[in-house]
Amino acid sequence: MDIQVADSLLGTLVDGRYRIRGRVARGGMATVYTATDERLERTVALKIIHPAQARDPEFLERFTDEAKTIARLTHPNVVAVYDQGRHAGLPYLVMEYVRGHTLRDVLAQRRRLNPGEALAILEQMLAAISAAHRAGLVHRDVKPENVLVAEAPSGGPGNLVDSVVKVADFGLARAVEASATDGDGGQLMATVAYVAPELVTDGRADPRSDVYSAGIVLFEMLTGRVPYDGAQPVEVAWQHVDRDVPAPSTLVPGIPPVVDELVSRATRRDPQARPTDAGAFLSAVQVARDDLGAANANTALLRQVSDRTVTIPRVTGPTAEPARPTWARLPGQAEPPPSGRRRAPEPAYDDYDDDPGGKGKLAERYRMVMANPRGRMAVAASIVLVGLIFAISGWWWGMGRYTVAPQLAAMTKAAAEQQATRGGFTIAYGEPQFDETVEKDVVLSQQPAAAGRILKGGTITLVLSLGAERYTVPDVAGMTLQLATTELQERKLQIVKGADRYDDNLPKGTVVATDPPVDTETKPGDKVTVFVSKGKAPLSVPRVVGKNVNEARNELIALGLEPLISYKKSDQPRDTVTKQTPSDGAGVEPGAKIELEVSEGPPQVVVPRLIGLPCQQAVQQVQGMGLTPNPQLNPNGTVFAQQPNENTPVEPQSQVVLFCN
Repeated sequence: MDIQVADSLLGTLVDGRYRIRGRVARGGMATVYTATDERLERTVALKIIHPAQARDPEFLERFTDEAKTIARLTHPNVVAVYDQGRHAGLPYLVMEYVRGHTLRDVLAQRRRLNPGEALAILEQMLAAISAAHRAGLVHRDVKPENVLVAEAPSGGPGNLVDSVVKVADFGLARAVEASATDGDGGQLMATVAYVAPELVTDGRADPRSDVYSAGIVLFEMLTGRVPYDGAQPVEVAWQHVDRDVPAPSTLVPGIPPVVDELVSRATRRDPQARPTDAGAFLSAVQVARDDLGAANANTALLRQVSDRTVTIPRVTGPTAEPARPTWARLPGQAEPPPSGRRRAPEPAYDDYDDDPGGKGKLAERYRMVMANPRGRMAVAASIVLVGLIFAISGWWWGMGRYTVAPQLAAMTKAAAEQQATRGGFTIAYGEPQFDETVEKDVVLSQQPAAAGRILKGGTITLVLSLGAERYTVPDVAGMTLQLATTELQERKLQIVKGADRYDDNLPKGTVVATDPPVDTETKPGDKVTVFVSKGKAPLSVPRVVGKNVNEARNELIALGLEPLISYKKSDQPRDTVTKQTPSDGAGVEPGAKIELEVSEGPPQVVVPRLIGLPCQQAVQQVQGMGLTPNPQLNPNGTVFAQQPNENTPVEPQSQVVLFCN
């Protein structure tokens, strides 16, 4: 079973107040943790800047100033900043902890949003950014990763219109950019998919740059993609300078023109042509939302009216135009004036005073017409013509205006769109669904079904496959069991609690590891075993490296620990402890096994034959072999005996006695 390595900061108490509980995310400039404010007993988000940024004194000064400015931003759509400080030389921010997901996570799951949802999120984004603009701050890095979507107060999954949206990381990109301009050639601290053209060309930014980025975010929410891509980031950045952002409706048919206009106004390449700041853009978005709401209301009204039979008065005469019915007139609008052509005369009802309704004279006229053969033919022709008109009308309303829907199921999304376009149909998309056998972005079903009746040029609704439903095991090390359980259940995993274990780094009650380990792919319903820390073990292993093996053994046994000894070759003197596992200071339980590696001593040296050599020559040879010579009798004589004898193995630095005469 693999055991994950926990972040060294997990469980750390920062500034005597913030206990780090778990890691939320790691970005290019900082890592975000969840922490408990032990003074106020609340959960906060702790953002600690990476060491690479912290080494720059200009960045540290700018970061501190920006943090103070951000802390003064009090707005419901801005992630609040509570505190600022340094831990181990690294600057940190203490911020509001938002329970939810980033807009990037939402788009990864939903792919794209309908116009109502997109404008609802954008409105709250702009409310936050406009508050920053009023305070003199430019965000400079507006993107889905910096937009947090909290759960809707009204509840219900997927209710994005009522969700609470908060914007994070105000000023952080500005602090980094300011510290990078000297020596780095003015590096561009912005995400190239959302960067304004003026930041690419000359590195300047003002509130209109944030408006541009917000327009790109709106484009992505509506279409599920950013407008430009390329092999290198610089290629993407320069496309913002050289090209106009296309209308979203060119990629997703059916998007209202008023929404296309919002994207166009916000993403104009000339900053002078954009809204002056986020507040101005917010006003335009609110007007657009009102227009969409009114359009939806009018559509509903027309549908209700169309369900009823309405009698519309008609002006007689072959060229007269129909009058507008009363329900369709604007307030104060009178009947339309008569056309320039003369109307046919109205019947003179005074001729029928003696016969109210004129029934007698009408009957007489009918008998006169029928008595004439031409009259009878005219009546018959009229009857046939009326019948033909009714037959054609019935055919048109019943069958003629319909055709059959093409077969789109099992096609890829691109092929289905191409097939529908050839047939003159419009495509709409329903909620995508997971499927174990159908690949992602392949059509699962369609409405109406293949060969079903559909209006010519009508809309076919497709449901796409999300592919097999798979989730990766999240990194829950350092979280409480409750928080880890929530994270795992969100991925539809079953939680099994494993045996608690001691851990030197993580406090009691926090998750130590999972089985399977982090990032393992799982299916819904798979079981994940969670191991929880019991805190540090009761016994602390002493340091015995460098001690004699007998001394080390006795010390460990006295603490109730079991030494396991193995000899290895080493340059250390024989019976010296060279390594211990676990290392000193580690927490262990009574009876734990402590592995000791003990030196066998350095390799032995074989004493050569020295008899017959001049005494001084023998002394030099012995010294060169790492042994200690001890000449006796006549140091200037010749060796006639030695001790130890030749070919005897001895320890390095051993003494060799030379007898000379």
